Amino acid sequence: MGQVSLYVESLGEGPDLVLLHGWAMHSGMWGSTLHSLAQHFRLHLIDLPGHGFSRGASPYKTGEKTGASEDMVERVVEVLPSSCVICGWSLGGQLAIELALREPVRVKKIILTSTTPSFVKREDWQWGMEELTLKAFAENLKRDFGTTMKRFLTLQVSGGGDAGKVLPEMRRLLFERSAPEPEALEAGLQIVLANDLRGKLRNIVQPALLIHGENDVIAHPEAAGWMKQQFQDVELAMLPNCSHVPFLSYPDKFVANIIRFAR
Repeated sequence: MGQVSLYVESLGEGPDLVLLHGWAMHSGMWGSTLHSLAQHFRLHLIDLPGHGFSRGASPYKTGEKTGASEDMVERVVEVLPSSCVICGWSLGGQLAIELALREPVRVKKIILTSTTPSFVKREDWQWGMEELTLKAFAENLKRDFGTTMKRFLTLQVSGGGDAGKVLPEMRRLLFERSAPEPEALEAGLQIVLANDLRGKLRNIVQPALLIHGENDVIAHPEAAGWMKQQFQDVELAMLPNCSHVPFLSYPDKFVANIIRFAR
């Protein structure tokens, strides 16, 4: 029996723009920006394997350290338009990097929203989270998904001047769809822990736009500044007083940057 295809919702008219969400989220998290972007682009909203409406689209290959990441990229390639711009948020941004390298003809440009080449702090990389912190978070997620996800959402809006407005919106959007499959959460954590894409950025030939909040506590703004020095063709839009979710904090600025860059 073949694998279940990923759920893709397409709307709007114009150049093809693919949106990839972050870990444990789904494609509805982009909020009001979807309506605005659909006035200018043909949007393709993909639920990653085991997330949102892509339940049953697992399993992942977990035999190798990077197997889950490779499998997720393969699954997205199956539903990718023949010519497109990819906008990835957080972990979705890391997938956009991999897709740009894997499909240099189909992927014309990439937009990395709140993305870092490594979410984990390493010996030669200080702008990440402690590995033990991430593993403890994963264990809590298994025991109590709802409570742990609410804490995760709070972390995502931390540092933003409008956290009181954005947090309820994130909660509403997240729980509009079922919780991700446990296997998908585990595979996603595996990707977060293993991925270190620093050595790959210089190989990307497509233009890149980095959209980042200057107060992001998950993908540190210093990581965005570092990435800006690595790409061959890059722009950085650093949004002041902004957290890990710029598309909810500053939807108008977020959309304007994408229209200017991707049209």
